[in-house]
Amino acid sequence: MATKQTTEKKIHRRSFEGVVASKSGTKTIKVTVLRDAFHPTYHKHYTCRTHFLVHDEKNQYAVGDVVRFVECRPLSKSKRWRVIYS
Repeated sequence: MATKQTTEKKIHRRSFEGVVASKSGTKTIKVTVLRDAFHPTYHKHYTCRTHFLVHDEKNQYAVGDVVRFVECRPLSKSKRWRVIYS
């Protein structure tokens, strides 16, 4: 008889760190992530801002707090991220 070998598939989820820009409602925060980039033609460094709607289950973060968050299943029309609590 052949033995079954179970293989666990490791799921890689993207994670970011940013600053809470606003509280959009109950259990939802808007997080701004800053990223440095280099322009190939003009050889200048510039900063890109990206905003994410993040699910805050415990509703504990306020504006100005630094949070870490990871990718997850779609929670609403625009929320696909959840906070990592440490």
